[in-house]
Amino acid sequence: MSVREVVDIDALTQMEEDSRPTRRRGRPRRRWSTVVVYVLLIGVGLTCLLPFYWLLRSSLMSDEQIFTFPPQWIPDPITWSNYSGAFEAAPFVRYFLNTLTIAVLVVVGTLLSTSAAAFAFSRLVWPGRRIVFGLLLSSLLLPWAVTLVPSFIGWQWLGFVDTFVPLTAPAFFAAGQGFNIFLLRQFFLQIPIELDNAVYVDGGSPWTVYWRVILPLNKGPLTLVAIFSTIFVWNDLLGPVIYLNSEENYTLSQGLASFTGTYTSDWGYLMAATLIVILPVVVLFFFAQRHIIEGVALTGLKG
Repeated sequence: MSVREVVDIDALTQMEEDSRPTRRRGRPRRRWSTVVVYVLLIGVGLTCLLPFYWLLRSSLMSDEQIFTFPPQWIPDPITWSNYSGAFEAAPFVRYFLNTLTIAVLVVVGTLLSTSAAAFAFSRLVWPGRRIVFGLLLSSLLLPWAVTLVPSFIGWQWLGFVDTFVPLTAPAFFAAGQGFNIFLLRQFFLQIPIELDNAVYVDGGSPWTVYWRVILPLNKGPLTLVAIFSTIFVWNDLLGPVIYLNSEENYTLSQGLASFTGTYTSDWGYLMAATLIVILPVVVLFFFAQRHIIEGVALTGLKG
């Protein structure tokens, strides 16, 4: 072994010995930084959950317990009668069925119309495609309140006011669905175009590609669009207030708004009714959060 090789080995050995304390010192720092991050995340999470817990505990208390100071965090005794009283004070079952009917129709119409439009923008070649898509995206900048008055006049002229038609029919024509079209288009673009060409070689049509290839390969994005549409319908108040006048046609949000004005002094009933309205959305988000995060994270991968 030459003198140079011996010197190189000694140098490498010295470098390894010098690096060991650094790694040892670095591990506790990384460990402490991880602990700090988790503590901060837990604190933020508890802060976000506090209003929901306050709503839950208030729905199980009498008015005297709700406003006691210092606050009583655990209901004792538990007042279950607030829920039965809320159901007796307002027909929330009827409101739930109305909201569910609107949500199902909107979700079906949105999935059909937005997926077809996204397919046309991503897989078909036709003149002016980019220009039309740009106009579609520019419509996202237009506030819904701008088209509110002419839309109401049009539905009133057709005689559909106080029906579910103004709240459900636009979904079948992708009206106001620019974001969902953009979302699905981004996912459709990630599918290799060779699959389309293989279908065309076998004698298939664009409809075959859309129905047999694109939709089965995009169940996740379509589920995401359905979740977004359901949450929007469930929380929508302005649309039902404008188009629905009869109490038997009220949705949950509209029924809760009227319930709030009528039973403001009975806070136990009000908290129970509010929890009844928001609980389905909370459960839906809990089970569907993976699709929501995945869809938002992958939306802009391909332009």
